[in-house]
Formats: sequence, C-alpha cells, structure tokens
Amino acid sequence: MTTLRPSRGEAEYPRLLEIWRSAVEATHHFLAPADVEYYATRVPVYFPQVDVTVAEVDGILAGFSGIAEGKLEMLFVHDDFRGRGVGSALLRAALDRFPGLTLDVNEQNPRAVGFYLHHGFEVVGRQETDSDGRPFPLLELTRA
Repeated sequence: MTTLRPSRGEAEYPRLLEIWRSAVEATHHFLAPADVEYYATRVPVYFPQVDVTVAEVDGILAGFSGIAEGKLEMLFVHDDFRGRGVGSALLRAALDRFPGLTLDVNEQNPRAVGFYLHHGFEVVGRQETDSDGRPFPLLELTRA
C-alpha cells in the first residue's frame, strides 16, 4: 500500500536523491553519466524550493513529487517501485491540490511523456532546452 505524506525536510534529502538517481538511471537514457552527475549536484538545491510530498510503500520511501506555484517541478519513483502505482498516487494528490497543475517533461523520456498523457495531460508547448539551458528539450503539459 502506498501512503503519502509531506517530506520531513533535510533529513530525507539523501534518500530523495537516491530515489532521483535510481529513476533517472532507469529512464533518462538520453543523459550521459556526466549529465547525471551534473544534475545530481543541482537536485538537492531544489528540494527547499518546492513543496515535497513523499510516497512510502511498506514504510520505505519509494518516490516523491515537488510542486511550486501550481507547477509539478519533479516526480520521481525509485526503479524498484516503478509500475506499482506510486507515481500515479503522487500525481493524483498533486492534482487534488492543484486542478490546473502544469508541468514540463523531457521530450526524450517517452515513458514519462506517455505517463502524463495517460493521466489526461496534453502538450501545449515545447522548449528546445531545459531550465539550465542544456540541450534536452522539454514538453510543456497541462490538463486537457
């Protein structure tokens, strides 16, 4: 069973980074190892800037989401827990709080794009680079 709760803050950041790394290594095949390391240094900086919700499965932190100003800035599920409804639970909770939720997703991550389309989002725009200006296109999504 998946349970959701607010993050307990900095004490959980190391586990959240482990979840992020597991998810990225399993799904972001377009990133070189150096890119993963670059982002791994940036992700912890973002945690205090977003409202983080964590998902636990049998007491184990399995995934998390981060929202700022009605925008889903991050949603990651540890690879060991993918396909078990953790991401869907996090997304439903985000939508309950912010029905007009928006998000950006890496265009080169077809599973993530498909996940959001399956949950009723539609592509409304595209950016050639990510928020760091790196050559990883983002699709802008909103609920249909």
